[in-house]
Amino acid sequence: MKVITGSLRGRNLETLGGDDVTRPTTQATKEALFSSIQFEIEDRKVLDLFAGSGQLGIEALSRGARICTFVESNKSAYKIIENNLEKCKITDKANLVFSEAKSFLMKKDNFDIAFLDPPYHKNLVTDSLPLLTNMMSDSGVIICETAKDEELPEEVNSWQISKQKKYGKTKLTYYRKGQEQ
Repeated sequence: MKVITGSLRGRNLETLGGDDVTRPTTQATKEALFSSIQFEIEDRKVLDLFAGSGQLGIEALSRGARICTFVESNKSAYKIIENNLEKCKITDKANLVFSEAKSFLMKKDNFDIAFLDPPYHKNLVTDSLPLLTNMMSDSGVIICETAKDEELPEEVNSWQISKQKKYGKTKLTYYRKGQEQ
């Protein structure tokens, strides 16, 4: 898996083997996701919840995000993120947090862009959205990667689905405050 573009373009990232803990976002899905928000990343504060290998947050940092918080609850995945951040020499732009998503979302913080890419079919996105919306800036965007057959709520705390797109077995769902599809 490689960083697509930006200051870290072409860097190889380590991933954890097997799909039970992490399932890296495919290159095509990642390209589509970042193309859709390319003008919103510069100098923004990013959250990579269920970070896995950290590839989404690292891609955002490569494209000019100011800082990224990576949240991961699996020790092996956490170590992979730590290694990837060190290899890319971006530890100064990263907050790496070992925590369950729900516990982390109980804290006070504010983000402009949030990536949610948890294990599929466990309702983790649906469970996380109500708490996450309280941590987002009004002009922010929440991007959820789920299995294409997973249903997500149309609206959560005045955040509505603004866009949905399927890529093979995957679906990207974008939430924005006060916008409808």
